[in-house]
Amino acid sequence: MINNIVEMHDAVVVYGDFPALAGVTMSVGKGEILLLHGANGAGKTTLLRACAGLAPIVRGTAVVLGCDLRSDRQAVRQRVGLLGHNNGLFTDLTARENVAFWARLVGAGDDEIDASLVRMGLDGRLATVRVGQLSAGQKRRCALANLVVRRAELWLLDEPHAGLDARGRDELDATLQQAVTSGATVIIASHEIERSRKLATRVAVVSGGQVMAKS
Repeated sequence: MINNIVEMHDAVVVYGDFPALAGVTMSVGKGEILLLHGANGAGKTTLLRACAGLAPIVRGTAVVLGCDLRSDRQAVRQRVGLLGHNNGLFTDLTARENVAFWARLVGAGDDEIDASLVRMGLDGRLATVRVGQLSAGQKRRCALANLVVRRAELWLLDEPHAGLDARGRDELDATLQQAVTSGATVIIASHEIERSRKLATRVAVVSGGQVMAKS
């Protein structure tokens, strides 16, 4: 059994000549909701991308869900769900078709598709609307519904509350808590400290491409 979902020691990610992560050492246990706090450019987004196997670790060690990211970044990608600033939606498809696309990749059925849409308030007529015609908040809800249906073991969320109204934010918080209850682990990068801190089991401060403090 994997006890720590994320284990990093002196992990370095370099973009060009710039060390976007400058030696990160941290661990994240199963079932945690870890809040990453720090200024813009501190390295939070890069850290999330590294955990998703999208940013190459050039020095140090990084193991996520038992997968060594130095030797095989592909292995972890089907098991994590990353929601960044870009929602990653097919704008010419409906909300339901977007969710169904991800559902098929993991073998989820129609009942799980419908449940994901209901969870994020996109059932009924909204499910049949092309994503390009949805509001910014509705698009964010659709991206979150995609994440729900993928059954990700590790949720990686970059400013997940952005674009959501008060109801959407509450629904997201409830979804994250339900995901953890179901066995997932969550890492959130957010500037909304007051809201996110209530969810988090632990807070880590990111500065200068390093995790400087943990509480």
